[in-house]
Parts: sequence; C-alpha cells; structure tokens
Amino acid sequence: MSKQVEHTPKEYIQIKGARVNNLKNIDVDIPKNKLVVITGMSGSGKSSLAFDTLYAEGQRRYVESLSSYARQFMGRMNKPEVDYIKGIAPAIAIEQRVITSNPRSTVGTSTEIYDYLKLLYARIGKTISPVSGREVTKDSVSSVVDFALNLEEGTTVTLLAPLIPAHGRKLKEELSLLLQKGFVRVVFGDSMQKIEAIIDDKAVANKDLQDGEVLIVVDRVRVEQDDDTVNRLSDSVQTGFFEGKGELYMEENGQRHHFSHKFELDGITFEEPTPNFFSFNNPYGACRRCEGYGKIIGIDPDLVIPDKSRSVYDGAIAPWRGEKMGEWLQVLVKSSLKFDFPIHRAYMDLTAAQKELLWTGNKYFAGLTQFFQELEAQTYKIQYRVMLSRYRGKTDCPDCRGTRLRKDATYVKVGGKSITDIVLMPLEEALEFFKTLPLVGNELVIAKRLLAEINNRLQFLCHVGLSYLT
Repeated sequence: MSKQVEHTPKEYIQIKGARVNNLKNIDVDIPKNKLVVITGMSGSGKSSLAFDTLYAEGQRRYVESLSSYARQFMGRMNKPEVDYIKGIAPAIAIEQRVITSNPRSTVGTSTEIYDYLKLLYARIGKTISPVSGREVTKDSVSSVVDFALNLEEGTTVTLLAPLIPAHGRKLKEELSLLLQKGFVRVVFGDSMQKIEAIIDDKAVANKDLQDGEVLIVVDRVRVEQDDDTVNRLSDSVQTGFFEGKGELYMEENGQRHHFSHKFELDGITFEEPTPNFFSFNNPYGACRRCEGYGKIIGIDPDLVIPDKSRSVYDGAIAPWRGEKMGEWLQVLVKSSLKFDFPIHRAYMDLTAAQKELLWTGNKYFAGLTQFFQELEAQTYKIQYRVMLSRYRGKTDCPDCRGTRLRKDATYVKVGGKSITDIVLMPLEEALEFFKTLPLVGNELVIAKRLLAEINNRLQFLCHVGLSYLT
C-alpha cells in the first residue's frame, strides 16, 4: 500500500477551497522555488488562480504586516474566496497588458530609442535643402578665421560688412553713425572711399540706401601665423558679422568671398537642429496641424473605399453610388480613356499614383477631395451633413503624412535618411542601418555612445522576436 506524501508549507504553497471567479472549490499544492506554469483552456480559471488568489492573498498579507501609517499609502485588497492558504510569501505580479493608453507613445519612446535618435540627429544630422539638394551650413567666426589662415602667408585680406540701413535713414545719417563707431572707410560705388569724403559730397549724402549698397571696411589684416593675427582676425570677423546682420565678405588678391552666419540656402531660412526639433511631444517639433498625433478627424479613405477588391467602375467608391452622386463617377468613366485610367481594374491593384489621382483629380474630372469640399460647403443641408458623417474618421494628417513631425524636420539627414525614414523601418532593418552607418572623424566621436545605446536596444528587441515592429 503506497503512502501519500505529506506536503509541508515550507516546501509548498497549500491552497484549499479556492472559489474565485471560475474556480470551483479547487485544492492545489504549488512547489516553492520552482518555475511553475499554469495552463488550461480559456475560461478555466488560470488568471483567477494566479492573480486573483495567489497574488491577491500574498499582497494582502504583506500590507497587513505594515504599520498603520504605511498602510494608508497602499491600495486595499480584498481577501479572495478561499478556505485557507498556507506557506504564501509577499507577492508581485507582472501581467501581459498595455500599461499605458497615451496616444503619443510608440515603440521608440517606450524603449528610449527615439530619445537617442533625437540626440543623434541634433548632433550630427545634416540639413539638406529640398530645392537644390545641397547641405545647409553656416559660417562661424572660427571657420572664417581658419579660411584666412589657410591663405598664403603675407596675404592682405580686407573684411567687409554690408550696411543694412534703418528704415527712413539717409546715407549721411548712416555714415555719421559709422564714424561714431570708429569706422573710417566704406566701399561705395565700386570703390573704397573715406566716410568723411562721402558725407561732404552733398550730391550723394542725402540719397536713399538699399541693403548692401554700401560695404563697411571693418579691417585690413596681413595674414601671419601668430596669436596676434588670430586674435585680431577673430575680433574683426565677429564685428563684421554683427554690423552686417550675419553677412560678411573677405577680399584677397581681387577675389571676394562671401560668408554667412545665417542658417540658410536657396532663399530659405532653416531651423538649426535641436533635440526638441525632432520631438512630436514638444510644440516646437510637432506638426502644426495634427499637434503631434499623426491623425486628424477627416475623411477616412477606408470608409470611402471599403471594398478594395472592387473596381472603380463596379462601385469601389462608396459615396459615388446612386443616381445623384453617381454623376461624379460618370464623368470619370467617360473621360478615363483620355488619361489611360483603368476603371475596370480592382482598386487594390491600382498603382499608388492612380490611387492618388482619384483624390486629386485632373483637368478631366473632379477628384474625391473636391467632392468632399463641395459637400462641406453645403452642410447647411441635413442630407449632406449625414452623408459626410458616414465617411469621417481618424485619418493620416495630410501635412505630416502621419509622421507627427513638422515638415522641415525631415530635411535633416544621417546617412542619407531622415528620422521619419528610420522610425518607419522594421527594427531589423534599422539595426542593420546603424551597424553599417559610415561615420568618420568628429562625427564618429560624437555619435559613438549614442549609436551604442541605440544598437543595444534594437538588438534586444530583435532577440526577443520583435524585429518586425517599426
């Protein structure tokens, strides 16, 4: 006759008569210091045993062991329906569920990867002009001084700053102010002249000025490789940038070089990258229209075209069905041959350009965008208000296209990719991108620590099987 083994509370957690939720008077002994898995069909009481019985009783007993002062800061837990539990210790529980409902949270923000991305793009990102594709740079005092010192020793350079006249001031008034500041000469009329001589010439002294018509001669310096020359150049360049409102010219051997302290190119003034410039949680970096959410309440394309297996001819566009609204569809059908639009092809098989055309329209037919704009203009009629409500929903912001960031944040590139390109990549692809990112010199020194943090987090997410996430 076999003898029944007696389990002690030192070795097992003993539960008798558990009746929480779906548990029907369950008796169970759970071994301590072991990895125990509770399995069963859906609704069999797994969570009721683990969370509502074991965790609840362990947490309740722990709270009761604290002082009355400490207990007032702890949440009160009810005693689970169970005859008794022996051998239980204070418990913690980790439940698989979404721990936040913040609509601004993403995989990147939750894992801090995006925080490091913002720093990376702010530190080594290159702003590329959307007009010419050239890098946007600005000149600093040190870069202008370095340019001068790289010239042949003994070269004489002349530093010139454009005169930006105040509104309503005549030439004489501006030149008098320059004399008070200690300047002696200006370039006026393609020649260098003394300021006093121009003031004495009544024929020109009272004329109106245009920006840059007069260049202030800030200094003339002979280039030498010594501290005195470097200090003098630095002071003069700084003065020139100040007087020229960020613009400066340097003349040497008949050549005039332009330098700008402004962050601009192709007639566009760009914002200098900072971490907040790439933050959709900050008003400075967030898209103005959707305020950093990436979505707005507008016309939902999925409601407008609910069955993408249909062709345009067969009624894929829901609001263009029926006799009255079908007139919009008939215009498209009758003119489709003029611009080679496949009205009999399933919507899902159309190219991206063809899908876009349905919304934008062309000179032959009005697109869906114009259609809904005309409905908006007639919302005083209840039938149009009802119709519009059928197709409203959360849709990608048309300004940022769902990226949440201001448009000019996408002009900043690292390795030829903008920060929005990176966040749309699957994690595995992003990891490969950063591992092979070609950085050298100062860029590598600046980015080394940031890249290590980004790569470590990406590797972990890929290792646990989440490489498909973006």
